[in-house]
Amino acid sequence: MMGLGHDVVDVAAFAEQLAEPGSRMRALFSVRELRQAVERARQKNDGEAVHLAAKWAGKEAVLKAWCETMPAFSQSRSLPYTIDDFPWARIEILDDSLGVPHVVLAADVAERLRLTLTGGGSSAPTWHVSLSHDGPVASAVAMLQVG
Repeated sequence: MMGLGHDVVDVAAFAEQLAEPGSRMRALFSVRELRQAVERARQKNDGEAVHLAAKWAGKEAVLKAWCETMPAFSQSRSLPYTIDDFPWARIEILDDSLGVPHVVLAADVAERLRLTLTGGGSSAPTWHVSLSHDGPVASAVAMLQVG
């Protein structure tokens, strides 16, 4: 294991941010993530905000797991992103056909991660993610594994 990340989201506060006029929160999700949240809300007869909050917690957990690997590499290499250009919508938390969440990185993001972790070696990183929500809280844990 290279990195572990965890995040908790207040669903009500997150829903307020989503609904705020002019909010850019939706832009932090891919079209596929938004579509899945709407479909899951329809199936479960609840709001899409709870599902997006869980996905947001997943994205934050991914960032934290990735950042945990940085101290070992930051001395010899530049960091791949800053807080201002982190590619939130290109790091997707998507459910498979069984409803199991997975981390899906855009090709360029996956390549940056691989280079960050292996220095150009061929070992591909693997993500593990778990999402949950109960009442007012959404939570996620992400684990980054190499080799």
